[in-house]
Amino acid sequence: MAAVEAETGRINASTHVRYGDLKNKSLTRFQEDDVLFAKITPCMENGKIAVARGLLDGRALGSTEFHVLRSHGAVLSEYLMHYLLQRDVRVNAEQNMSGAVGQRRVPRPYLESLEVPVPPLAEQRRIVAEIEQQINHIEAGEEALKVSFQKIDEFRKSVICSAIPDPLPDDWEEVTVGEAGKVDLGRQRHPSWHSGPEMKPYLRVANVFEDRIDTSDVKEMDFSNTEDKYTLKEGDVLLNEGQSPHLLGRPAIYHGEPEGAAFQNTLIRFRPSLRITSEWALLVFRRHMHTGRFMKESRITTNIAHLSAARLKTVEFPFPPEGTQESIVKQVRRQLEEADRMEAELRGVTKGSADLRAALLNAAFTGALVPQDPADEPASVLLDRIRAERVTAKKAPRKRAPRKPRSAPPGQEELPQ
Repeated sequence: MAAVEAETGRINASTHVRYGDLKNKSLTRFQEDDVLFAKITPCMENGKIAVARGLLDGRALGSTEFHVLRSHGAVLSEYLMHYLLQRDVRVNAEQNMSGAVGQRRVPRPYLESLEVPVPPLAEQRRIVAEIEQQINHIEAGEEALKVSFQKIDEFRKSVICSAIPDPLPDDWEEVTVGEAGKVDLGRQRHPSWHSGPEMKPYLRVANVFEDRIDTSDVKEMDFSNTEDKYTLKEGDVLLNEGQSPHLLGRPAIYHGEPEGAAFQNTLIRFRPSLRITSEWALLVFRRHMHTGRFMKESRITTNIAHLSAARLKTVEFPFPPEGTQESIVKQVRRQLEEADRMEAELRGVTKGSADLRAALLNAAFTGALVPQDPADEPASVLLDRIRAERVTAKKAPRKRAPRKPRSAPPGQEELPQ
């Protein structure tokens, strides 16, 4: 499959349409079989490319802007769609994007400048059929991977939830969270504390994940005159005070990074008593999160669930003798590390799946995927014919519809002779 010269191989992308202006009475329409390329997207890995089929006669159905690509019969829609889904095309599109973060746009000139290899139409059909057959196999494997990821996630939750027996053994105790340690709410943000003499890093909800604190984006605030009330110590357990309901109370242990950090009032700090280890408290709180126990104590405002420090203090807190705490924590850690190992292997397979897609499309558009047939009509002949037809269509005079005779105003109708 030889690539045609630049002018021949270019697809007409000069038409563009706003997809979803529902308030406009005269909606711009695209045609059936047009290829839609999302021009606004935060990341091209999630960019939308699709063939328009059965979309209510081209009426806008959403609020995303699309470029509309139309080949005038030279290229099959599915062929063009798969061409645009190539890794290199998408990476280059992302590099050419402009605008603010979250609203970056793929410019029309980038698509207009794309040079698409155009094989004979019959070969395009063979290429599309082979791509879709191979992708069906890849997607079946990806679906199996997705199920495996779900099973690993369910395994983790099962390990955490079953670590604490129900009912509790006789030598275990059950107190409240408030009795098991000290519970405090962090400091509220305020514009007047954005600068000052005692600036400190502080953690917030965006930093605290389940069993992990992300320090890649840590803010600072002035903590003058707070007498270290909000300063964290190693071993403190931080819980999300406000979250989506199923993640409410998501906990992690502070291990001293960033050094001397404080915490905001979107987090609750639990400092365990001497009889309770931080690892055990973390396990109890993870169990409460996954079983929905924290959700029962929540108050929801604007789709965000809140767990107040006062309500957290009243939640039950089971704990065994100190030696038993350590053995259970170690057993849970071993099982969770095994889950992490299996997940890492699956992620390697997932990357292999993405590489397989890339290799498939690369083969398709370099002539290495399907056999070529000398009997196929050359693409250059088809393109020349299409160009000639378009030139003829432009030269042909337009026929105007005959004017309808004007009707006389009411009361002035012409009387019969």
